[in-house]
Amino acid sequence: MSQYTPETTGEQVAADCQAQIKNKTVLITGASPGGLGANFAKVIAKHEPASILLATRDLSKAEITAKEISELSPKVRVRSIKLDLTSLKQVRAAADEINSLNEKIDVIVNNAGIMGPAHSKTVDGIESQFGTNHIGPFLFTNLLLSKQLGASSSGKLRIVNISSNGYRLSPIRFEDWNFDDGKTYNRWAAYGQSKTANMLFSRSLAQKLGSRGVTSVSVHPGISQTPLSKDLTMEDFMEIGPIDRTQGHASHWGHNVQYKTPSQAVATHPGCTWFVSHSADRLHCLDNNVLTASFLEYNGAYVAESKPQSDKTVHCWGRDAIDAERLWALSEGIIDQKFDY
Repeated sequence: MSQYTPETTGEQVAADCQAQIKNKTVLITGASPGGLGANFAKVIAKHEPASILLATRDLSKAEITAKEISELSPKVRVRSIKLDLTSLKQVRAAADEINSLNEKIDVIVNNAGIMGPAHSKTVDGIESQFGTNHIGPFLFTNLLLSKQLGASSSGKLRIVNISSNGYRLSPIRFEDWNFDDGKTYNRWAAYGQSKTANMLFSRSLAQKLGSRGVTSVSVHPGISQTPLSKDLTMEDFMEIGPIDRTQGHASHWGHNVQYKTPSQAVATHPGCTWFVSHSADRLHCLDNNVLTASFLEYNGAYVAESKPQSDKTVHCWGRDAIDAERLWALSEGIIDQKFDY
């Protein structure tokens, strides 16, 4: 396997991990054509996973992606499931449907999300970015875990939560997570809070379930032009600059954004899905059924450019164990359901 760089493509990493991809069942949320989830699905499809489950709000778009997957690899089973992360009721229905399939899921990639919209709330009254990017995936993942962990005591499960370096824009606002019903809303603080939540969720999963074979990381895929940003203007993105200056993120001052191609943007997806790290500078593929001390060392890590990031370089609010536990309790309170692991 060659060394990975910011220019590394998803195809290259998937080829390195082809032996680990083969015959696995992978669940991906968010599968609209042109998005990272769809691109990731097509990248791994060439290496014969047993099954790819596409969980997405718009089934018509998922069917386009499913057709593309089938054309690339006709032997791969592909199934589309409706998943609307803005409705806790529908999230439960989606989880029930998937659990009824009796699939042994090897990998869950929580890829679906939104970025920087004007203020709105989900049908359950949750600020839309926190609800879509964290609360919905929190409930969905835990409902699947409850079934998967009971299915086989020896089963291993990987959970990849797609985050962003935008987490730097806000910690979890524990006293005002819902932005006072919009009165204190800032689109980028809300986005940052939701991406911090993705990181802390991975930390919690690693801490609570690592001993039972669950491994989880959060991922910064890089910046690329996908449907995620289709409704945002350049003026909207320019609002980020003053926040970075006020908060002292000098490495983001006045620098041109380095865009990735869609292929480069999903390079870290397969690297994190089938990774074990034996060194600080790269991820190595390893079968789900093998766990080593070096792998577990990075359970719960934040990964960018296919490299687990040192805690020394991650802002404290994205890795703090106490905040992770507080967020777990907050999330359980919002959905009115406990998951005792």
